[in-house]
Amino acid sequence: MLEEVERWLTRRSWSAADRPLDRLLDARNEAHGRPTVSVVLPALNEAETVGEIVTTIRRELMEKVRLVDELVVIDSGSTDATTAVARRAGARVVHRDAILPRVPAVPGKGEVLWRSLLVTGGDIVCFIDADLKDFSADFVSGIVGPLLTEPSVQFVKAMYDRPFGDTTGQGGRVTEMVARPLLNLHWPQLAGFVQPLGGEYAVRRSLLERLPFPVGYGVELGLLVDALHTVGLDALAQVDVGVRKHRHQDGQALGRMAAAIYRTAQLRLSRGHLVRPSLTQFERGEHGFVPHTYPVDTEERPPMREIEEYISRRAA
Repeated sequence: MLEEVERWLTRRSWSAADRPLDRLLDARNEAHGRPTVSVVLPALNEAETVGEIVTTIRRELMEKVRLVDELVVIDSGSTDATTAVARRAGARVVHRDAILPRVPAVPGKGEVLWRSLLVTGGDIVCFIDADLKDFSADFVSGIVGPLLTEPSVQFVKAMYDRPFGDTTGQGGRVTEMVARPLLNLHWPQLAGFVQPLGGEYAVRRSLLERLPFPVGYGVELGLLVDALHTVGLDALAQVDVGVRKHRHQDGQALGRMAAAIYRTAQLRLSRGHLVRPSLTQFERGEHGFVPHTYPVDTEERPPMREIEEYISRRAA
């Protein structure tokens, strides 16, 4: 590990317990302009978990204390009761396709996160995955905290244990097999991030609006790498929020995620195009193995500050 990264680990890695809520509230009230906080949950068929997450955030961070100003669920086409459950729990729900309708939406998590900037107003935007179980408000307050108390910090990732079944610390299979090797080999300054692909992170809007967004699963790696090049390592941080429990994907879904992440890295290394932006996987059928070919996300959305509707909205 680079000496620079070792120093960064001692300066920019914290625990959620390091910043109690009363300290965060004082820091926000004392900050110039009193920065506002938006929490965004991208959701696709998460009716089983989204309600508890919304309820916890509202109760702990909007009603007991006023740390979060805005809580928005962006639904990307759920066919279950996600929308109804989220609204009943107290979130504002916006459908992906209703945001920036002149630009046809494409499937993908990054697409939803990018569009969320148009329907939120917080100076700090906090992304939380909607499939978390046993959710704690520390996921939000922990990663928002450094942005309220450290003016030079601009991007904060959550870090946590990820149990796989009954086994501790075996989650994050794509992280260990794809993302971590890529980062260590090509962006060694980012080798200190425990969960580089984690879906829980908080970022100053002023930085987010300057970054391109990969439309699919590569969004977390893409934002992290581009943030490094835009603001430097010392502006990035991570906070330990405990344990993350969520629904695990099957092996083939992980393969598609890995391909998208590799493609995102390749684009940043070469700024070129994949020779063959697709992935073929095999499933056993009645007469042997059957190939299934899937497209690999090859599109990225431009920085939001280049979008006319966003410029007009921010100027209003």
